[in-house]
Amino acid sequence: MPLLPLARPRRVPAALLVPARGLLEARVPWARDRALDHAVERERHLVPFLLAKDALLAATPPPHAVPLHSLPSTIPFPFRPLRFLQLYPSAFALSPHPIEVSPTHRLAALHAAESQAVDATRPDAADRLLRLLMLAPSRALPLRLVARLRLDLGLAPDFQRSLLPNYPDYFALSPDGSLLELVCYRKDLAVSAMQAYAQRTGGYKVGDAVAFPLSFPRGFELDKKVRKWLDEWQRLPYISPYEDGSHLAPRSDITEKRTVAVLHEVLSLTVGKKMEKEVLIKLGEALRLPPGFRKVVARHPGIFYLSHKLRTQTVVLRESYRRHMLVDKHPMMGIRYQYLHLMHMGKEEVGKGKGKDRKSSRNEQMTEEEFGAEGEDDENEEEDDDEYDEDKMDEEDMEAGVASENEESDDEVDEDTEKQIAH
Repeated sequence: MPLLPLARPRRVPAALLVPARGLLEARVPWARDRALDHAVERERHLVPFLLAKDALLAATPPPHAVPLHSLPSTIPFPFRPLRFLQLYPSAFALSPHPIEVSPTHRLAALHAAESQAVDATRPDAADRLLRLLMLAPSRALPLRLVARLRLDLGLAPDFQRSLLPNYPDYFALSPDGSLLELVCYRKDLAVSAMQAYAQRTGGYKVGDAVAFPLSFPRGFELDKKVRKWLDEWQRLPYISPYEDGSHLAPRSDITEKRTVAVLHEVLSLTVGKKMEKEVLIKLGEALRLPPGFRKVVARHPGIFYLSHKLRTQTVVLRESYRRHMLVDKHPMMGIRYQYLHLMHMGKEEVGKGKGKDRKSSRNEQMTEEEFGAEGEDDENEEEDDDEYDEDKMDEEDMEAGVASENEESDDEVDEDTEKQIAH
């Protein structure tokens, strides 16, 4: 497919193209934001939960029960699948001889509501996916990467069948099926979230200096020199992420501002306004962001927050949250909050049953043999302790003064509970 031409680069004052050091060499401290950490941490186990749910209910018609061993091996369970499913009896029903898992009525009903929300938001999902492709200089992204972004973008599990064929004027697959390609570039959609914000708050025309909204956690203070640089940087012209930035000088302030604009727009296209840093880096590489773009998140703590919760790093768009709540909640996020409520109900049931389980006799318990041993000792299992490993910190975060913190361990599952099914 012939590549569509990039937007013509507009003239930028030569002074702005001169490489500038400034903040590029500065050390910006990392400060914990408990509210945004909570926004990340409350979604603990949500991804494997949703993927397990999809494995049970995505088929048409869904099977009544599925053998435990037939669940996709690609589901990132934090520990053994059996132990994980036992945590949520409100969603998953387990039966022995052989071990099978089936969705509860509450889970099936919520999945049906989610399917309706997916249908209602399909045009919006198509537009956001189209905008993501419009950000790519090649007008194409690896299909595998798009699939990894599925939950971030609020796409259906079968989006390759249910979404892409319905928009032939938007999307096409490469001959070998490895790339998702753009068919039609829509200029009316080439308006970034920042440009829309500027239009709402006083008007905007090309070349204007648009300042990014900034917010910092309590007690956080920037060095005076950094603050001065930031104020000058905010007054630079805003170059849309949908414009070609290849003409800009590398390691210049104007290039950094466009890089921030691209990352800002990417996060704005997600339903949760956040993304794992590892995935964001892979996407940034696919979007051909300039070298050193990984450091941008750490250098702009007023725009992005880097959370270390859930044994990973998550980049959160600050302006999209008021404390731990989304300012504008996408319908798909409303459904996910209902899933989180269902998960919490299951954990409460497990917690209430712990005392009774400990008092019940061994004769009333299902043994590991009845359940089918999975061939792994608990001592060798991955502990769900959510402790951030400082040795795994990115070098650029270390340079930016990022400090890791020990985090609270997750709820433990009683050893006896692993040997029986919560009824």
